[in-house]
Amino acid sequence: MYLVAKDIKKAMPGSYENTVVSFLIRYKVHHILFWACYHFVWWTVYTNSISAVIDSFEYTHTIIKYLGYVVVQAVGVYFCLYVLIPKYLIKGKYLHFFISVSIVILGMAALITANYFFAASFSEQSVYVLFKISPATPATIFLHNALSSCISATTLGMSIKLAKNWLDAQKRQQLLEKEKLETELKFLKSQFNPHFLFNTINSIFVLINKNPEMASESLVKFSSLMRYQLYECNSNQIPLRNELAYIESFIELESLRQNDNFDLEIKIPKITAETLTVAPFILIPFIENAFKHISEDKELRKWLNLSIGIENNQLNFELSNSANYEVRHQLPEGINYGGLGLKNVKRRLDLIYPNAHVLLIKKGKDVHTVKLVLTLAHIVRAHLKKVSV
Repeated sequence: MYLVAKDIKKAMPGSYENTVVSFLIRYKVHHILFWACYHFVWWTVYTNSISAVIDSFEYTHTIIKYLGYVVVQAVGVYFCLYVLIPKYLIKGKYLHFFISVSIVILGMAALITANYFFAASFSEQSVYVLFKISPATPATIFLHNALSSCISATTLGMSIKLAKNWLDAQKRQQLLEKEKLETELKFLKSQFNPHFLFNTINSIFVLINKNPEMASESLVKFSSLMRYQLYECNSNQIPLRNELAYIESFIELESLRQNDNFDLEIKIPKITAETLTVAPFILIPFIENAFKHISEDKELRKWLNLSIGIENNQLNFELSNSANYEVRHQLPEGINYGGLGLKNVKRRLDLIYPNAHVLLIKKGKDVHTVKLVLTLAHIVRAHLKKVSV
């Protein structure tokens, strides 16, 4: 018994009141309470007597009519919010959205009208006498009772939802601007990681006598990297091909200081179109971190495998590298290169690509693996829209 109580305590931390509140919020019970209170208030306003409304709940037909309004309108409104708005309104298909919402409202009104007759079946009186409906026709129930109520409920629900979406978008925009400022400050403090800078210069210096042609090519690549960081990546979104070219040059320069016991395998697609864009420096920190964690044990084989694929505006990034257990535990997670560590990159992914990325990082004894799936479709549309304007 003690173990069961202990497990429950672990599963539901905090006080009982906090647990109840968390349960209600998690399972959206407060939504049911909202619609129940909404119809109760309108019923009270219509009858102008709260006591009369409460007393009427002793009759079965009254409860059935009330539940018909609550359930039918709640289902119909949430169908508009979570199906029709994402499917049509957000995509700019306004005519389709208006027609679909109209059909849903008419369907709700029809179901509520039918529920009137169903409720009346529990009484010996006619539906028109029971609910004081005049003139005594189904059209009266449909138009004056059900339809107007469905229009009001749908308007209220969509107004709350759209207002919430707008506030969330404003909040996210503020977070993005704040994140951009913080990233720019870190970037200004260290334009280039000092270790990478000095190691690359030393490697090029050694190549000058051994292989002047390779030294010249490496110097050009090094210069292009500096120019890219200083001038070409100041926008929120940049052409994906530029970022991939930067990654290739970076890997080639990092490889210069590796010895013969190093295997490198990279697969990066050649992209010529500029319509596909990505946030700058969203991929490079993983590669920087991989080179940092490559085993320093000279007796162990060092290797790094990188694969980047583009399919249907989706970027698939897979990176794995050798790692030494002892060395790995001497290096704290999230070591910064150019002011952008793993922790910062995860934060940027959450802000720039909410619900549009999947990141998996696995740190084994001898191997580090990173897998990132990034959806670029919405960025492509935004980019095209900007260009067309």
